[in-house]
Amino acid sequence: MKISAPRVMALAIASAFAFANIAHAAPAAPTAKAAPVRAENAFLSQEDAAARSARVSNVAYTLEFTLTGNPTFSGVTTASFDLADNAQPLTIDLDKATVKSVSVNGNTVDAKYNNWFVTIAAADLVKGRNTVVIAYERLHSTNGEGLHRMVDPVDGRVYTYSHFEPAAAHQMFAVFDQPDLKATYQVTATAPADWHVVSTTRETRIEDAGKNKRWIFPTTKKLSPYNFSLHAGPYKVWEDKSGKYPMRLFARQSVASQVTPEDWFRYTKNCLEFFDNYFGIPYQFEKYDQLIVPDFLYGAMENAGAITFAEGGFLHKAKMTDAQRQSLASVIMHEMAHQWFGDLVTMQWWNGLWLNESFASFMGTLATAEATEFKDAWQHFYSTGKQAAYAQDQKSNTHPIEVPVPSTANAFDNIDAITYSKGASTLMQLRHLLGAEMFRKGVHNYLVKYSYQNAKLDDFIGSLGQAAGRDLSGWTREWLYEAGVNTIAANFSCANGKVKSFSLQQTAPSKALPTLREQRVQVASFKLEGGKLVPLQTLPVTYKGATTQVAALAGTACPDLVYPNYQDWGFVKVQLDKRSFETARASLANVDDPLLRTMLWQSLWDGVLDGKLALNEFIKTALVNAPLEKDYTLLGDVLGKVNAAKNYLDAMNLQSAWAKETRAALEDMAWNSTLAYNGNDSFQRRWFTTYLGVASTPAALERLAGILAGTTAVDGLTINQDLRWAIIGRLNRYNHPGALALVEQEAARDKSDSGQAAALAATVVRPDPAVKAEWLGTVEDLKTELPFSKIRTAMGSLYPAEQTALAEQTAAARLAKLPAIDKAAGPVYMRSYANTLIPASCTPASVKRLTQAAATMKDLSAGTRRALLDAQQEDQRCVSIKQAMTAPK
Repeated sequence: MKISAPRVMALAIASAFAFANIAHAAPAAPTAKAAPVRAENAFLSQEDAAARSARVSNVAYTLEFTLTGNPTFSGVTTASFDLADNAQPLTIDLDKATVKSVSVNGNTVDAKYNNWFVTIAAADLVKGRNTVVIAYERLHSTNGEGLHRMVDPVDGRVYTYSHFEPAAAHQMFAVFDQPDLKATYQVTATAPADWHVVSTTRETRIEDAGKNKRWIFPTTKKLSPYNFSLHAGPYKVWEDKSGKYPMRLFARQSVASQVTPEDWFRYTKNCLEFFDNYFGIPYQFEKYDQLIVPDFLYGAMENAGAITFAEGGFLHKAKMTDAQRQSLASVIMHEMAHQWFGDLVTMQWWNGLWLNESFASFMGTLATAEATEFKDAWQHFYSTGKQAAYAQDQKSNTHPIEVPVPSTANAFDNIDAITYSKGASTLMQLRHLLGAEMFRKGVHNYLVKYSYQNAKLDDFIGSLGQAAGRDLSGWTREWLYEAGVNTIAANFSCANGKVKSFSLQQTAPSKALPTLREQRVQVASFKLEGGKLVPLQTLPVTYKGATTQVAALAGTACPDLVYPNYQDWGFVKVQLDKRSFETARASLANVDDPLLRTMLWQSLWDGVLDGKLALNEFIKTALVNAPLEKDYTLLGDVLGKVNAAKNYLDAMNLQSAWAKETRAALEDMAWNSTLAYNGNDSFQRRWFTTYLGVASTPAALERLAGILAGTTAVDGLTINQDLRWAIIGRLNRYNHPGALALVEQEAARDKSDSGQAAALAATVVRPDPAVKAEWLGTVEDLKTELPFSKIRTAMGSLYPAEQTALAEQTAAARLAKLPAIDKAAGPVYMRSYANTLIPASCTPASVKRLTQAAATMKDLSAGTRRALLDAQQEDQRCVSIKQAMTAPK
């Protein structure tokens, strides 16, 4: 699963554990024993899963689906399996279905069903081989899980697709819905005659069935339930057979013009070849299908042989920019890595999900750098994923990479930047420690040994350690079972132009997280000569403990700047010494190495977040240096920081003359740079997108209105439908005259679902108390019939940073309702609600309100409590940044 695609809502999910106190050893799997009575709730505990897998083996499913395009579908699951004993009942998961019949070993039985699972009585089971047949009917889902159904508003066509991670296969069919009960799947699906049906395997034949067609698929190889999938609808299909494996691409008919299949097939073909060679194991699933689907919850999903991608990140109404192509390539690579690591070899339980995602993030970046034109993929990873991991790991509720997962309710509690990017960074660090070839050999051995099986963390680490001839238990304990990011700093003194002494100082984040780690980094020093930073020394250093002497640098030329994690080998926060910090501030544009320049920009931004550099000083530096940036990837990073700085200004509700002048200066910078890049589409669109993000003064809004009306031209820039909606949204956000009428006019022109979503966002974002009240009521109505995709859009649009006064009108009530909503709503809903609607207004009073809520709301679900703690910490940071400013407030 991928969560970093543009315009795709990122996961921000919480944990219920006091992570600082987690034991520094792998959690023991529950011991198999007499199965307890399974709890009557929607979630499967690890204990119940272990008890079931101790009894059940050799599972094979025959699945029959009847799809009509209507809101309901019907199915028949035939589950055959070996049972170690028939002393106790057995449960089979099936969510919110109408069960028509249940038979066990040829006998119709009156099985108990509680809307979550079917219980087969012990008396109806036999020791050995059993066959259970369950016929049922169920509503399609509209929240992105199970078998999701969407009606295209453009042409009325119906599209369906499945999504089962973390444990939602039982929202589509009866199944032992746990990763360690791998099974084969043989599918027959009846669907309207103009539909395509796509699954893990390619269909054997298609038969006429009256007005419908019946699709018969061969039996799959062994898969965990969440890796199996089935998708059906009148999709547009592109095919490419130029490579070793046949490739297909699917999208809705009404959006087909927004897809460039040649890009998809080029990256897919190159990557399949790269991974075949790297892993030394050929791709196992014979064909490679990719589907671009609507209303998707995440970025993409690694279903074996039939990968799904969110439309929001991969449809483009204009020629793709370099950044959009890189995003496409990296997500294709990430999901493809899962075909080996996750699908071929799968974790035993959901506590191992992080390793799947970390490995795919690591390998996806490696493949992007080595098998595509995006050779700066690691620089992009540093700017995006790695910085998100550093931020997450510095939060008060950070967690280790490996954590317990008591039940499927907690499977996504810790799926965040630590799971993806810190995990990927530790694997990169391990690759440096072991050597690239030893690391690759260990991965190969692991995949060979555990193919079509389930494995644990110790199995993976053991394979790497065995290949390298090294005991990795200490490394594993420090990196995977201990939370927090360490900080390193260069400590040196000079005399007569030479380094007198040099050491690396490592510090732990807090007394609660005291671990000091061993790590290999590169220390680089530089001298200013003729206005340029000239490299002096680059030295690999393995450091550990609080102080590591670097004797090899004694006697070398005294540097103006030292960077102790050069080329980003390590996962560690860098604190620049005072001299290096001032050199970085004054000489950003004079650093030739784009990765080093990226890291120095990050050091300055870290200074803002840590209260060591005033926000106004950072903005001053950005106004001078950002327009000079010629590296496209780094420019995106810098402009992201500019937008974040502007967001802090808005959240602080600053209205001083300085604040108004600064907002205008940011607009001027973005506008002038947009005009300057006429002829360079990628740069120009990057700068114009920034202009849209900072435009708030009457003059800037009037300019946007003129662009929309065609009275103001931007030479070289095509104002496509997406940009039209972005402009309309911005005008409504600031209640520009006539903006509301523009929503109605544009919606009449653009009847697509993306147009509907944009119109909704532009409406909800308006600074109108009546609109806010209406949509907050709709969002909090858990029985609303609106699709969740629309509810999620409304959540994200209700209270932008500058609408503090409006947000405060409902802040206390929203916070008071949080426990009740959390208790009534499911995890999918709360992942969005808790991360958008917990109130924070960058004031001491707001911080106090959140602190009191955190002290009293101890019974929230893990994810919601984590979001509450995050909101409190970020609100405090905003207040601290405001207090540290040296400009008039």
